[in-house]
Amino acid sequence: MIDLYTSATPNGQKIHIMLEETGLAYNEHWVDLEKGEQFDPKFLAISPNNKIPALADDDGPDGEPIAVFESGAILLYLAEKTGRFLPEEPRARLQVMQWLMWQMASFGPMLGQAHHFRAYAPEKIDYAYDRYTNEARRLYQILDRRLGEAEYVAGDYSIADMAIFPWCRLHGRQGQRLEDHPNVLRWFETIAARPAVAPDMERLTDTADQWEWNEENWSNMFGAAQYEKR
Repeated sequence: MIDLYTSATPNGQKIHIMLEETGLAYNEHWVDLEKGEQFDPKFLAISPNNKIPALADDDGPDGEPIAVFESGAILLYLAEKTGRFLPEEPRARLQVMQWLMWQMASFGPMLGQAHHFRAYAPEKIDYAYDRYTNEARRLYQILDRRLGEAEYVAGDYSIADMAIFPWCRLHGRQGQRLEDHPNVLRWFETIAARPAVAPDMERLTDTADQWEWNEENWSNMFGAAQYEKR
């Protein structure tokens, strides 16, 4: 049995989509980030970077239990485990890997910074606000150009799409409009309607911008608690 440790964030949603698409049996364990549950020693044993998602599988590659952290690594692990959504043919496989790495290195981190400086920063810093809003726009333009060439980012539907899609759900928080990127909009609506995705479109919406911030949960998310030695 697979145990998924997650929360309603884009990175958590990636893995939920993959598990639903593959039909693997799993248990969900919601990690309350506000309360600092990501710092619990039991969770750190699975996810040493104190981030969700993380996964524990009783049936690892050698038949023994295994723990996997980092959403890109988890997607690759599940693709290898099931033989789905990651091609074996070298060129097609490389195409998927390139776009997965693009999401992990650029689309996620830069959009995450846009979220922070546009929605969470205690004061508006014009340079940071503009820097990450403009970088988000540049990345959406890259994605739109690619999706003008192919139905899905790597040709066929794959873990690359699953990695990118949840971040596009928060386009408004990034200062973007999907209508400005018509190929992205077409792709986004197609994935949102998939049977493995549609039922959870509301349940898995990131609600962090609805939190009532106080000293404790701010520390757990962005402040001193993040930097304590453990």
